[in-house]
Amino acid sequence: MATFTRGFHGRRRGEDDRLPPGQYLTDDFPVLSAGPTPRVLPSEWEFTVETEAGQVHRWSWRELMALPSETPTVDIHCVTTWSKLDTTWQGVSLDVLLEDVETVAEYALVHSYGGYTTNLPLEDLLDGKAWIAYRYGGEELQPQHGGPARLLVPHLYFWKSAKWVRSIQLLNEDSPGFWETAGYNNYGDPWREQRYADD
Repeated sequence: MATFTRGFHGRRRGEDDRLPPGQYLTDDFPVLSAGPTPRVLPSEWEFTVETEAGQVHRWSWRELMALPSETPTVDIHCVTTWSKLDTTWQGVSLDVLLEDVETVAEYALVHSYGGYTTNLPLEDLLDGKAWIAYRYGGEELQPQHGGPARLLVPHLYFWKSAKWVRSIQLLNEDSPGFWETAGYNNYGDPWREQRYADD
């Protein structure tokens, strides 16, 4: 069952051009989850990328922290209709993590601690579009927001930015994830209001 925080706020004037259709602005950071919050210690955290050929690339928390990081400031949009502008994160670009991964795959299936999955075209994780984020607003990413690390793909609805990320499986064919098999749109573009399967 999904859980969420209360206290959403209305739209601020003058920012409509950054607000996708059907969305309203909030200053809060609502918490929504499909189940209980996993508690993963950085010392136990591991991230892997498995290619379509079965090759596994692996990073510990220490190895992730040693990689070059970026601090993107992005707008985020939830399928439940809230948007939050100018959110600041710190993390490692998927371009860095996939730099030495040999693949001809076109799709990715993201796996989280706790069993959640979501699917994306691989091109939506590249060219500066996605990060493994471990800090938010200058602070360590809290478990309720996906800490110690989450996927951040801000150009899609936020359910695609999987919390508690643990692996990415590269695939030759698309494989829908948790919400996609439950009736959500397979892609999730906020600007096209791709909320549900028929949108």
